[in-house]
Amino acid sequence: MLESNRLWAEELKAADPEFFERLSESQNPEFLWIGCSDSRISPTASVGMLPGEMFVHRNVANLVVHTDMNCLSVLQYAVEVLEVRHIIVCGHYGCGGVKASLDDARHGLIDNWLRHIQDVRTKYADELDRQPDYGSRLDRLCELNIIEQIINVGETTIVQDAWQRGHELFVHGWIYRIADGVYRDMKITVRSMSELLGLRGSTHGQRAGTLPAGGSQG
Repeated sequence: MLESNRLWAEELKAADPEFFERLSESQNPEFLWIGCSDSRISPTASVGMLPGEMFVHRNVANLVVHTDMNCLSVLQYAVEVLEVRHIIVCGHYGCGGVKASLDDARHGLIDNWLRHIQDVRTKYADELDRQPDYGSRLDRLCELNIIEQIINVGETTIVQDAWQRGHELFVHGWIYRIADGVYRDMKITVRSMSELLGLRGSTHGQRAGTLPAGGSQG
């Protein structure tokens, strides 16, 4: 790995001799990526970005938990210091954490973390029960989990304070299918308190059928 890193750095310097010198002086990313820790996904490289172009936070099943100081610290730094304009919550189909939550599988300490996804499963139980088969239920829970995390991002004081200050800040939902390597825009973007309230309202009262899907059949 060290040798591969040396070759990678040499290739970048050959194309742009001052690249790393500029990079060492500051970072000015426009995007914050909140994604899954899955080793098969490399966020920056997979969207064709270079180091310094995207701030990244990853955890199991791309959760935004309001007691997770790690995630909140990344979010606060990205919004208030780096002044990113876009937050992308990205999950993927076949997520192991989502699958474990759907199956009520036990894996030890991580079960406490996955409890948050089980809450999503319970909230949307009626919609999940309407899916034709297990694979469809798993795909839909992956999508619903992203929608809930978008809401969680918007409900932080960090994002709400930014909106109140007039900071143009967009929260997007994307989903990825590892089998084809393509990200899909879930067509959910929240950029204000009113849009957050609209999205939150659409998830209440078992109205999940009105929520967009990320193309689980596509």
